[in-house]
Amino acid sequence: MTATADTAVSAAAPARRRAVLVWGVALAAYVAAVFHRSSLGVTGVDATHRFDINASALATFSVAQLAVYAAMQVPVGVLLDRFGSRRLLITGGALMVAGQLCFALATDVRLAVVARILVGLGDAMTFISVLRIVTFWFPGRANPLIVQLTGTLGQLGAVLGAVPLVALLHHFGWTPAFLVAAALGTTVVLLVLVAVRDTPYRETLAGPPPRPGAVRRELAAAWAQPGTRLGLWTHFVTQFSGSVFALLWGYPFLVQGQGLTPTTAASLLTLMTVAGLLVGPVLAHLCARHPYRRSVLVFTVVAATAAVWAVVLAWPGPAPHWLLVALVLVLAVNGPASIIGFDYARTFNPASRIGSATGIVNVGGFVASIVLVLAVGVVLDSATPAGRQTPDLDAFRWAFALQYVLWSLGAVQVFRHRNATRRRLAAESSRRVEPAVAVTTGRR
Repeated sequence: MTATADTAVSAAAPARRRAVLVWGVALAAYVAAVFHRSSLGVTGVDATHRFDINASALATFSVAQLAVYAAMQVPVGVLLDRFGSRRLLITGGALMVAGQLCFALATDVRLAVVARILVGLGDAMTFISVLRIVTFWFPGRANPLIVQLTGTLGQLGAVLGAVPLVALLHHFGWTPAFLVAAALGTTVVLLVLVAVRDTPYRETLAGPPPRPGAVRRELAAAWAQPGTRLGLWTHFVTQFSGSVFALLWGYPFLVQGQGLTPTTAASLLTLMTVAGLLVGPVLAHLCARHPYRRSVLVFTVVAATAAVWAVVLAWPGPAPHWLLVALVLVLAVNGPASIIGFDYARTFNPASRIGSATGIVNVGGFVASIVLVLAVGVVLDSATPAGRQTPDLDAFRWAFALQYVLWSLGAVQVFRHRNATRRRLAAESSRRVEPAVAVTTGRR
């Protein structure tokens, strides 16, 4: 090996270690965001007692959180292209800490809703900021794997938001449990402040203040790309079932509908997260190896999820434990599959508008989740027999059957925009070939 090669190798090793460090801390910020986001899921039953509310009112907590998250995706994408990931991760983390502090002390429904809005606002700034860090620190073929690992490992936050949070809640009470959540978030914000940088280079990513006309053009350019819309509908159709189950209605379904103990229900939610950790790298490998078959993975995941839900909802009486395990395992694939939508955004957009394109994609799944969270709450209240304090299994069956409307809509749109994307690729390929043919044949 030559001296030049030795120098290059010795310089590459610290660069890789630094990239891993920056990504690891940014990933910790996303883990914390998922923890804050999912903390309501396993505390929903306790929240109904603390605030003396019904299922529809409980749904407003998640709807407020998710609605702010979805509404902020495009603005956050624009801010991300302007200010960079580090500033948004710090701001988002601080907002989520403030939200958990409010939730810890809230006894009034209105303050609790404000708390979830703050959590949703901070959460909206986190994931796409981490994806932008991955884009600059891990370019090339490693990018799809790191993106998938980011989305998958981030779900460790849901593990922290399941059994440990339930244990804290039941042993120490509501306020101490959420004060611990706020303390965890504060620690992560400090780590981001110390360790995270936007790029491996000295120069900052912050650009000039965005002008409204330029912002509109960037958003229009991202939206005009069929691959961006394909990513949005991919995220829409794959994410909502697992997300709604983990964020709010899975725990009540398992405890109130299926008759499981709180510990068993929390354990099933943890199994769902752990299974997602194992599936994510497999999907990333398949996407990197077969980029033209990504939509096949999407349709496969949607079909499998709808089929297992059909068996669970049609089962006479409470489902056996093996079937509930099968349900959480297939739901575990939903999160990693939704990451394919971001891979479409990266593939079909330049780095200069990756924030805007990613924000557009991220709207899809959360809009679907908002619709389902709210609809499930309304159906549960409507279908619960008079005189009962909690929904029964039949009410949950009617509520979760609404998923098939969203799956049908999403699948049609994915098919439609996949075809549009393929037509555009074919047209661009033919335009590149024609000048080459003209040169070789002497035509001008």
